[in-house]
Amino acid sequence: MPYSQFKNLESVVSTFDLTVEDAAHLFSQTPPISPSDRLTEIINEGLELAIATSTEKARSELLISPILMEVRRSLKNQISLFSGNNFDVEPERGLNGFCDFILSASATQSVITAPVLTVVEAKENDLRAGLGQCIAEMIGAQIFNQKKGLVYAVYGTVTTGTTWRFLRLEQQTVQIDLTEYFINQLDLILGILALPFTKQK
Repeated sequence: MPYSQFKNLESVVSTFDLTVEDAAHLFSQTPPISPSDRLTEIINEGLELAIATSTEKARSELLISPILMEVRRSLKNQISLFSGNNFDVEPERGLNGFCDFILSASATQSVITAPVLTVVEAKENDLRAGLGQCIAEMIGAQIFNQKKGLVYAVYGTVTTGTTWRFLRLEQQTVQIDLTEYFINQLDLILGILALPFTKQK
């Protein structure tokens, strides 16, 4: 059974015996990153089309991918970005299948290499519906790192491309930021996405 079997928050929390903490403004102190003119132009061009088309694929290609590419550029391409890759960690526990996006603190782009610090789950409309799957992918990333002897907090986000919600997993506790960030807050979204990699340094 893949990550996608976790259709809601309750299922992943009970399966992996997690503690959930709702955290208002969890990332409010994160330094913003100003978007480049290049990204601003891409988003302005793609936003109307992504909304009009209103498919998960269109939003991923026109909004989410360019934002994640910008994060990679802002970090001097010293992180790797994977899109639609299979991420089999412990299939017997449902920790397998495809992840929409994975960010790793390794510049190696040929294969997913630890530490995986961020997973991004794209959803067409309902952010809450994606929380269970995103957390399952974060647990997969946590175990993947641990198998390499690396212990880091793992970050996740569920996004429609225009709206973003962020999470943080450390040991058995997952913190869910109650704040939603919108596409017009691009500098804050970029800052939060870059945060796990700047903290690691």
